[in-house]
Amino acid sequence: MTSVFDKQIQNRNYLSPIGFKFTLAKEPKVVFFCNSARIPEITLGIANQPTYLKDLDVPGDKIVYGDLTLKFLVDEDMENYVAIHNWITGLGYPETTEQYRNLVATPDGQDPKKAFSDGTLRILNSNYRDVALIKFKDLFPYALSSLEFEAGDTDYNFFTAEASFKYTVYNILDKNNNPL
Repeated sequence: MTSVFDKQIQNRNYLSPIGFKFTLAKEPKVVFFCNSARIPEITLGIANQPTYLKDLDVPGDKIVYGDLTLKFLVDEDMENYVAIHNWITGLGYPETTEQYRNLVATPDGQDPKKAFSDGTLRILNSNYRDVALIKFKDLFPYALSSLEFEAGDTDYNFFTAEASFKYTVYNILDKNNNPL
């Protein structure tokens, strides 16, 4: 027989905001220094159903996903910053179409799928073990923050850059890659 207590949350520990790890298949150099990420918002559109008394709001049929924004520490050689910069430049090819061709180049020719990358946000528990995986499909960056150099600064702070990504969809999976 099922009791009321069986429907209660079993794990009473709270999720920690520092328990995460982000991996990006195309640019692994960004991963190690990632210090801020969030699960983007998801919004379901609303349809209006007219009635003779009052129009009713009903669930729509389109989902809108918010952008994925990552903050990462910039390494001393700027490799991770330049990797995102070159990815955006390849997508937009501001100087020549060769920039795009270089982005999607393969040993056998070109693959337009190389313009995109999958990514995974791993949510960790208090023991730093996977609790859930947020899998993003077909990520591409569209914005990269500036780096402001200031000789007058008296505090010694390291650069943090912010990159914003669009993607097709994200799925929330358990630690064994099964849908939750």
